[in-house]
Amino acid sequence: MSTQLLIGGRIYSSSSPDATAMAVTDGTVVWLGADQPGRALHPDAEIIDLDGAFVAPAFVDPHVHVTALGLKLTGLDLSAARSLAHCLELLRDFANAHPDGTVLGDGWDETTWPEGRPPTLDEIDAAVGARHAYLSRIDAHSAVVSTALLDAVPGVTSAAGYTRGEPLRAEAHHLVRAAARAETTRAQRDRARRATLDQAAAQGVVAVHECGGPEIAGREDIRELLAFEHGVEVRAYWGEAVRTADEAKSLVAELGVHALGGDLFVDGSLGSRTAWLREPYTDGTGSGTSYLDVDTITAHVRACTEAGIQAGFHVIGDAAMDAVVTGFERVVAEFGGPAVAARGHRVEHAEMLTAEQIAKLASWGVIASVQPGFDAAWGGADGMYAARLGAERAAALNPFAAMAAAGIALAIGSDAPVTPLHPWAAVRAAVNHHNPAHVLSPRAAFAAATRGAWRAGGVRDGIAGTLVPGAPASYAIWSADELVVAAAADSVQRWSTDPRSRVPGLPRLDPDATLPTCLRTVHRGVTIYQA
Repeated sequence: MSTQLLIGGRIYSSSSPDATAMAVTDGTVVWLGADQPGRALHPDAEIIDLDGAFVAPAFVDPHVHVTALGLKLTGLDLSAARSLAHCLELLRDFANAHPDGTVLGDGWDETTWPEGRPPTLDEIDAAVGARHAYLSRIDAHSAVVSTALLDAVPGVTSAAGYTRGEPLRAEAHHLVRAAARAETTRAQRDRARRATLDQAAAQGVVAVHECGGPEIAGREDIRELLAFEHGVEVRAYWGEAVRTADEAKSLVAELGVHALGGDLFVDGSLGSRTAWLREPYTDGTGSGTSYLDVDTITAHVRACTEAGIQAGFHVIGDAAMDAVVTGFERVVAEFGGPAVAARGHRVEHAEMLTAEQIAKLASWGVIASVQPGFDAAWGGADGMYAARLGAERAAALNPFAAMAAAGIALAIGSDAPVTPLHPWAAVRAAVNHHNPAHVLSPRAAFAAATRGAWRAGGVRDGIAGTLVPGAPASYAIWSADELVVAAAADSVQRWSTDPRSRVPGLPRLDPDATLPTCLRTVHRGVTIYQA
């Protein structure tokens, strides 16, 4: 056996909030306490001097698109475009610097530009010439492309979601995205995967949940990802509806995935106006797009429940949530609430819910995988949500506090590349929600990004995502300007340093606070990142 003793800092542990040392033996936490007793109890341990840094449970991101994020990190990132003109400048420069292959870009958001519109087909052609170019909107539910790529994909112009002169949506977008991704090489995809998982480790993340599917990256991508070796653990979700338990088991076995959920699309996104709404969009025509009806949702939940497989859905709009809740309700009526709750089924995003729906999902043990970065990016009176939905509907989005209060288990993630793979930023966004009624406490937000995210991945041992004796030694070491201890109200503004509060310290999460810097990430005792 080999033991390491971490001393000289602070350990974030609810079981020992004043701990300043932690002992790890063969990948498991075996002791917490003060420095001197630790040295006496473990005299032969390797000493790791924290030098004032703090140790916290490592993060898990429960909603990531690994290859897509990596292609953005290693390719054309348009999220920094300040205007349409700047976007086209970035596109031209990238195309000139990379004269071969398809131009893949990601992250443009016309709602932040003074021009207020996406690039046109002619503007893209002027930037890239006769080359194939695919430029995904920031929410990944629509894209603009070059004429050469559009002409190379049969059936696009007759598919749902195609209107000449507008971004491609729905089926048309799925067809073109698949064609563009098919033009990447294995080396390019593996380089992208490494970039994503390296970034995850550098942000204190030891596990991610890949949300793949036939309309996202396809079977080849999920198989390659599961075969890719890296210290960051990958749990794979596959978004394809099934009708029977046998079909569910066969699909899981065929692909080697862990569950049948993630981005199983019931609808699209608010930014692309494809989220399925009860009432039309305020700034556009129509009420969005429905990809799955209630019968299909019901059959999928029934099949997975019977097969003992975790199910889940991408659901954003209120009409989409109506359909999902109805589907779950039908299966609960057949199998009973405990049988459904035992599977730990999930809803991804879950931005628009009523109080009644929250109560039902909580009673059925449905887990909500949420992305506070959405509110940080698009919430508020002047944000994209208000433009798309009007102020009243927008103010009700992402009701994290009500969900947590009702007993819904929350798991906080990023949906990267939609928002950055940066867990402290996601935690801060939950603590500083634009609507004060929806704010999570710092402790609740941090727990949702650690313990809650492990639970969302089916780990229900009660210790994963914590630092207590017997827990896996999956942690990160952080440098922070200041650690604070929450007062009784656990407000981000009011703090107490009284150790009698028995609340472990967290870094400041004020909107203007400097977030911690990761110094080392360890997963089950193995260092996977070191600054």
